[in-house]
Amino acid sequence: RAMNSISHQIQLTFPQFEPALKEKLAEICTYREFKAGESMMQTGQYVKSTMLILEGRVKLYRQGEDGGEFFMYYLQPGNACALSIICATRQKKSEVMAKAVENTKVLLVPIDQLDELMHSYKSWYHFVLETYRNRFEEVLEVVDQVIFKGLDERLFFYLNNQCEKLGTSDLKLTHQEIASDLGSSREVISRLLKKMEQKGFVHLHRNSLTWVGMNA
Repeated sequence: RAMNSISHQIQLTFPQFEPALKEKLAEICTYREFKAGESMMQTGQYVKSTMLILEGRVKLYRQGEDGGEFFMYYLQPGNACALSIICATRQKKSEVMAKAVENTKVLLVPIDQLDELMHSYKSWYHFVLETYRNRFEEVLEVVDQVIFKGLDERLFFYLNNQCEKLGTSDLKLTHQEIASDLGSSREVISRLLKKMEQKGFVHLHRNSLTWVGMNA
């Protein structure tokens, strides 16, 4: 029954995989659930498996020596963690942290199976390449924002991006969470959000906001 359930989840979330690959993943993968706020990967730990996201949302970030967080990108259903694939295949320690933003369901693919999957299943090969490309583009966007944009522009981009990723303009984000993701302070973010509200870009609520953005 457990294998049938995994097969069903793979069919729903990764329909592009060839039938033989779906069968192989159902055979070798382990199903796991994480509660919202639970750590999924720590800096410095060896990665024993890579994650395929079935439900929920995962935040990846780097942590500075001062304990500050630097947001990198989110993983959503249908995504895989490119960095965990790299660390797993090269048997290197993780240099990032991952946390479940919502209650999250994943499939864990053992590292000792990754070489065979790459060589034996064309749809897995293309999926991994596409995963690398997407994550690389997202990291480049973050780098561009940090180097070339002011904090007000970065905040605008960040909120717009959140809405596009989640498919909703109602964001359950505190000012502190936004500040952590952007490497700023809560006070500065609160001040910028207040200015945005005055211009009609955003409606602020307690522990959440409604993004109007370009439609203002």
